Amino acid sequence: QVELVESGGGLVQAGGSLRLSCTASGRTFNNYAWFRQAPGKEREGVSCIGGRSPNIDYADSVKGRFTISRDIAKNTVYLQMDSPKPEDTAVYYCAAEQAPSPPTCALLPRYGYWGLGTQVTVSS
Repeated sequence: QVELVESGGGLVQAGGSLRLSCTASGRTFNNYAWFRQAPGKEREGVSCIGGRSPNIDYADSVKGRFTISRDIAKNTVYLQMDSPKPEDTAVYYCAAEQAPSPPTCALLPRYGYWGLGTQVTVSS
């Protein structure tokens, strides 16, 4: 059974920091992404990481504040959230895919596997 399990969400003050984790079990993937969805808004791509180099991408709204990384041996991807803002409040979802070569990640909801999400609330 393939699973993506997110952890690390919670309440954080604006300007603080929080680290989300996503661990995959059941198979390996070469592309991972973080998405988020705030109440009344569409799901949006936050960051992705993929391939050997790896290639990394960020939404403009989080560039310079969030950092994505991965531990291949642990099948885990992380999202370090520094200086979060109240507008970062959302449910954060991990997504994964095994893309054909070259495995370039993208901030599009094309991923075949999704976690259940973890709530992140940023207080002002």
